[in-house]
Amino acid sequence: MSILDSLKWRYAVKRMTGEKVAQEKVDVVVEAARHAATSIGLQPFSVIVIEDPELRKQIAPIAFNQPQITESSHLLVFAAWADMTEAQVDEFVQHVANERGIPVANLKGLKDMAWGAVSGKTPEHRYEWFVRQTYIAFGTAIAAAATERIDASPMEGFNGPALDAFLGLDKKGLRAVTLLALGHRDEANDMFANAKKVRRPREKFEVKL
Repeated sequence: MSILDSLKWRYAVKRMTGEKVAQEKVDVVVEAARHAATSIGLQPFSVIVIEDPELRKQIAPIAFNQPQITESSHLLVFAAWADMTEAQVDEFVQHVANERGIPVANLKGLKDMAWGAVSGKTPEHRYEWFVRQTYIAFGTAIAAAATERIDASPMEGFNGPALDAFLGLDKKGLRAVTLLALGHRDEANDMFANAKKVRRPREKFEVKL
């Protein structure tokens, strides 16, 4: 099935059956996020995969008791880095050198560009930039879930600082940005399961210059 057919099939599922999603399918979603486009390839974000039902039950109040938290199979937390240091940029450049089998000295231009992009921003602007990068991976994961015929619920409704503290993300230099609940739609209890998908008409969406 084409990517367009998959995107037409998906919707933001509000109720799920609790049925487990095969691990290999979850792996595809996480790998898709890992391979998403990101500025300079820095990937200033991480994805936390939560399967444990008891842990998700404890998270539910932090996410305003939305049922997808506990009814899903897996909950993915997309977390942006709170900041980035020059040491992290050096680690990134070293990793590129290792993967491509070239001396790290040959990547001075990459190091200068990457660190210049990071150091040239205020901490607040850096974090905003990291959040935008996180959303690119988030959207890629949603599309990947659809191609795997996994239902997903993208969620921004949660208390970020409370979730950071509960999961210890703040101690890891991470800040939760979005949640993605993965599972299978409960057509009997989700009022949107059989509703027609509605989007703006193409002629109003596309702007031709």
